Amino acid sequence: MKLGINVGYWQRDPEDATETVLAAERQGYDSVFTAEAYGSDAFTTLAWYGARTSRIRLGTAVVQMSARTPAATAMHALTLDALSGGRVILGLGASGPQVVEGWYGVPFPRPLARTREYLRIVRDIWAREAPVVNDGPHYPLPYPGGAGLGKPLKSITRPLRPDIPVYLGAEGPKNVALAAEQADGWLPLFCDPEKIEEVFGGSLAGRKPGFEITATVTTVVAPLEEALTWAKVPLAFYIGGMGAKDKNFHLDLIGRLGFAEEAARVQELFMAGRRDEAIKAVPDALADSISLLGPLERIAERLELWKASPVTTLLVAGVKDEPTLKAIRNLVDA
Repeated sequence: MKLGINVGYWQRDPEDATETVLAAERQGYDSVFTAEAYGSDAFTTLAWYGARTSRIRLGTAVVQMSARTPAATAMHALTLDALSGGRVILGLGASGPQVVEGWYGVPFPRPLARTREYLRIVRDIWAREAPVVNDGPHYPLPYPGGAGLGKPLKSITRPLRPDIPVYLGAEGPKNVALAAEQADGWLPLFCDPEKIEEVFGGSLAGRKPGFEITATVTTVVAPLEEALTWAKVPLAFYIGGMGAKDKNFHLDLIGRLGFAEEAARVQELFMAGRRDEAIKAVPDALADSISLLGPLERIAERLELWKASPVTTLLVAGVKDEPTLKAIRNLVDA
C-alpha cells in the first residue's frame, strides 16, 4: 500500500502546507492531493507545491467539474503535468447541487451523464488525434449557438503524457461503478476498510487491473478520546452542513456504512445551529472506523485493516509534522 497526504482546502489562515509537503517527499510518500469547495481552488496550490518538489506526485481530490469546462480542466492538467515532469493525477468530482447551482450557477441534474461526457472530452484533448468535437447535450463542441462561428480545434500544446491518470471522487453506488468502468482510480472520502467489499463490492466489480483506490483517512496521533473529538468535527460538518436536508450524498453514505439513524440526528442538530451537540452526536464507532486515531501503537493495529483492504493508496489527512509522517510511513512499511 502506497502512502500520500491530503492537505485539503487551502485557507488564507493559518498556513501554507509547503513544509508538510516537503517533509512527505523526504519521507518517501508517493503523492500529495489538494481539494476545493467554494473558496480556494485545487490547481493553484498544487502548482505551488509542485514547483517546490521534484518527485512526489500531484493530485486533486477533487476538482469540481462544474467549476470549469472540460477544455479548461484538460488545459490545467496538461500544463501542470508537463511543468512537473509528468506527476499529475487528475481527480474529478461532480460535487453536489448546493455548490453546483448555488456557487457555480449551473444545473446539477444528470451527474453521471455529465461525468461521462466530461471524461471523454478531457481525454480527447490530451490524445490530440483530431480536432475535438462532442455532440452530447452537456458540453457540446463546437457550441451550437452564439455567433455561429465555433469550429473544432485541436490543442496547440502537445501534452507530455496523453494518458494523464484520472480518478473520480464518488460516493453513490452508480458513481463508484462509473469510476471503475471509465476512470483509472477512485477517490473515496469516508471509507471503512472492513466494509469496502460489503458496501462497494458490486460497484467495483468491473474495475480494470491496476485500478487505484486512493482513500483519504483522517489521522490523529493523540490519546484516543482527544483524537475522536478531532475526527468528529469534519464529520459533523459534512453530515450536517455539506448538503440539503433531503439531498446529502455524505449523509447517504454514512447510512450505508450502518449509521443512518445517528447521522440523521447529527444533521438535525447541525441544521438547528447546535453544532457542538452535533459533533458530540457523531458515533465513536463511525469516527474510529473511517479514521486512524489514537497513540501510534493503536494506529499500527488499525493499519492492518487498511493493508488487508482493496485500498492501494492511503492519503493521510491532518498530520503536519515530519516525525509523525515518518512514524506512519514506518508502520505501513513494517
